Amino acid sequence: QLQLVESGGGLVQPGGSLRLSCAASGFTLDYYAIGWFRQAPGKEREGVSCISSSGGSTKYAESVKGRFTISRDNAKNTVTLQMNSLKPEDTAVYYCAGAGGVLAQRMCIMTSTFFGSWGQGTQVTVSS
Repeated sequence: QLQLVESGGGLVQPGGSLRLSCAASGFTLDYYAIGWFRQAPGKEREGVSCISSSGGSTKYAESVKGRFTISRDNAKNTVTLQMNSLKPEDTAVYYCAGAGGVLAQRMCIMTSTFFGSWGQGTQVTVSS
């Protein structure tokens, strides 16, 4: 089963940037759509962004459009979420998730049920 590991979380001031990475252990990510989700205390998990396995399709939540960028580097076997202009409301545990299959080659859907493999999460805290 695909095992995913997130890294890059931390504490940052409002307006700052962080770069999250999602790496796979023992698998190549080339064949998986990858999604980023987040969950803040007391709130439901929400989709942030996703990218198809081909890289040709990306999606973003309205709340992060223009601030976050998802990309994949198949040579490094990682998917990155670049987060700029961070706000306190971006504070959450961020998870990456993987989805295989033919459909994942050309699209992704920002719902939990689309993804079958999940990482353990990385904490992002935006505070002054």
